[in-house]
Amino acid sequence: MFKVMKELFTSGNKDLRHRIYFTLFCLAVFTLGISIKVPGTEDLTKSLGFLELINTIGGGALKNFSIFALGVMPYITASIITQLLQMDILPYFAELAKQGHTGRQKINQITRYMGIALAFIEGYAFAFAFIGKTGNPMQYMYIATVLTAGTSLLLWMGDQMTQKGIGNGMSLIIMAGIIATLPQMFITVFTSFISFEGTSQVIALGIIKFILFVIVYFAIVIGMIFVEESERRIPIQYANKSTNAYGASQSFMPIKINSAGVMPVIFASSLLSVPSIIAQVIKKEGFSLFVQKYLTYTTPVGFCLYVILIFLFAYFYTFIQLKPEEFAKNLQENGGYIPGIRPGDETKKYLSKILVRLTVLGATFLVIIASLPIVFSQLTSLPTSVSIGGTGLLIVVGVALETYKQLEGSLLTRSYAKGYSRR
Repeated sequence: MFKVMKELFTSGNKDLRHRIYFTLFCLAVFTLGISIKVPGTEDLTKSLGFLELINTIGGGALKNFSIFALGVMPYITASIITQLLQMDILPYFAELAKQGHTGRQKINQITRYMGIALAFIEGYAFAFAFIGKTGNPMQYMYIATVLTAGTSLLLWMGDQMTQKGIGNGMSLIIMAGIIATLPQMFITVFTSFISFEGTSQVIALGIIKFILFVIVYFAIVIGMIFVEESERRIPIQYANKSTNAYGASQSFMPIKINSAGVMPVIFASSLLSVPSIIAQVIKKEGFSLFVQKYLTYTTPVGFCLYVILIFLFAYFYTFIQLKPEEFAKNLQENGGYIPGIRPGDETKKYLSKILVRLTVLGATFLVIIASLPIVFSQLTSLPTSVSIGGTGLLIVVGVALETYKQLEGSLLTRSYAKGYSRR
């Protein structure tokens, strides 16, 4: 890491530093926008339930009811929908998926339009749910328009960061929102554990508790990095390449233990948040009690349903991304094979078997990470704003690792180019 930082500040990487500065400027604008409230609204005092994920990803913007309250979640929802539509559900999307770069550009454009439409619908629903019947249709429309404009600005900034910054614009916005809540969380933990009005023994015990909290927190981060970087390498051999005893290079297909990333948790949380939103909108006492009793993660039924959904979506998203049948077909067409496994159907079955086993580990890891804040809140008296682990921290770790690899790869490419030009 220190080597990468040293390389960044050399004279030959001035343009890369400008990209980093531009990215930081956009993130600063996003952080500033979190504190700008929608005119005519107040902070939300009621519990957000499963909407807490949106609030965490947005850096507390939903709780503040700021102009960025929706964040980029409507775009994420639209991305999920378009990915599902590419699975031969609609022939048009399936054809676009096969058209390469041109098709991806068209899908991205449709996703953005769909994301803006969803932002308006969600903004209107949130305005009605949290302001209540005291408002009027024009006020709901006004708030929905402001929230949609905020999401549109974030989508534009994300695109600019991808093109003119260091890439991964949307992911960096999500990461910035989560990181923005961390300082306040540690301050809350510090003030909760340490009270300078008590005796010296009480103060010392509080300091020890705070230190233990910090150690456990960073231990979880290290564990996340370890799992995110862990992979199973499947050897690949090509018919036109020979291996010998003198160390010919061996090709591998790396498969991560957690190939689905954080998406299964987001899918599960989004699905379970729908009844909560409906209950806020319709305001029926019977339905609200049913949601509170069976569809919230603090109840045994809701927690079990949450875990089951994470497992189901982990398998679903993993097989959507990797597609064993398509990989086996492409491998056979390129003259490749897995040593000891026949090309074609046997290769597909072999890859599917490996994916099933790895996904068990990956899904279990996701369940543990997603469950840690729930269990922690039940076992301690700390405020709900304080959590250990969780989806937000997993997103931060994943995006940080990806961004670091991109920077490292960019610096490596530049060093190769300089060495080649000298020749």
